[in-house]
Amino acid sequence: MGKGEQTRQVILDEAFSLASCIGVGALSIGVLAERTHMSKSGLFAHFGSKEELQLAVLRESQARFGEAVVRPALREPRGLPRLRAMLANWLDWTRAVNLPGGCVINAAAAEFDDQPGPLRDEVRKALIALRDTLGEAVARAVAEGHLRSDTDIEQLVFEITGIYQATQQSRRMLNDPDAGRRASAAFERLVRDYAVPTEKE
Repeated sequence: MGKGEQTRQVILDEAFSLASCIGVGALSIGVLAERTHMSKSGLFAHFGSKEELQLAVLRESQARFGEAVVRPALREPRGLPRLRAMLANWLDWTRAVNLPGGCVINAAAAEFDDQPGPLRDEVRKALIALRDTLGEAVARAVAEGHLRSDTDIEQLVFEITGIYQATQQSRRMLNDPDAGRRASAAFERLVRDYAVPTEKE
């Protein structure tokens, strides 16, 4: 990595952390210049506009999510163990990568949901990619015989996503110390609902 690329990554690291606290919409070249003690012209050399900076932060969030959540889960056995690991990593990923204000993409989804344009498109792409990844994990659990063959994959992905959203709200807004336990209990109940029946059943 050359010096220019290193500088760009340092700026992006700071922007990523800052966006977690103030949101992607509030992130600007001027705000970041103050935070990094760099000139605006210096920042413009790496990010030609506010929107380009914001898009870079959204893409950085996706890349780090993959490294913190998806890649470690892929080391688990295929099927339900991998799906379970993916959810556990997802629930704790902001703490693992030290995001003080929470998930950048999750916040941006609420921030840009009614604002058409490149930023909304990027967030939507990230959310679709996540659902596709979860869907693949669920499909593999079906193929491995861990879940019923008639499992509604999209419905299960929808419900898992709901567990994540409820957990984050409980943790961040309600300071619920049991949020993690409740999330695990909710997931295991889903698994039981979709589990392959035993002979006794």
